[in-house]
Amino acid sequence: MIFYNVTIKILSDAANDWEKWMKTSHIPDVLATGFFKWARFSRLLSLDTEDGITYSIQYSCNSMKELHNYQAKFSQKLQQEHSEKFKDKFVAFRSVMEEIALIEP
Repeated sequence: MIFYNVTIKILSDAANDWEKWMKTSHIPDVLATGFFKWARFSRLLSLDTEDGITYSIQYSCNSMKELHNYQAKFSQKLQQEHSEKFKDKFVAFRSVMEEIALIEP
């Protein structure tokens, strides 16, 4: 399993609108591409929120090939929509992880 993680820090005054838009529009649009099995939308609790709120969106897919296909076909357009809607109100970085094991009690 491959996890595509997007970490975003959004200004506090834009956070409510951004969170709503992410849940109702952006994340569903990413999932609708068909390359991801699910998404997990989280807020980081351990960071200072004075200059913004930090979130993580984790998307799962079966292979790097699927992720590369998503990136080649859809990511630029979806990232552009995000940037236009929340211009100058966020910073973002992306990372890719591979699951080694799921260990449960």
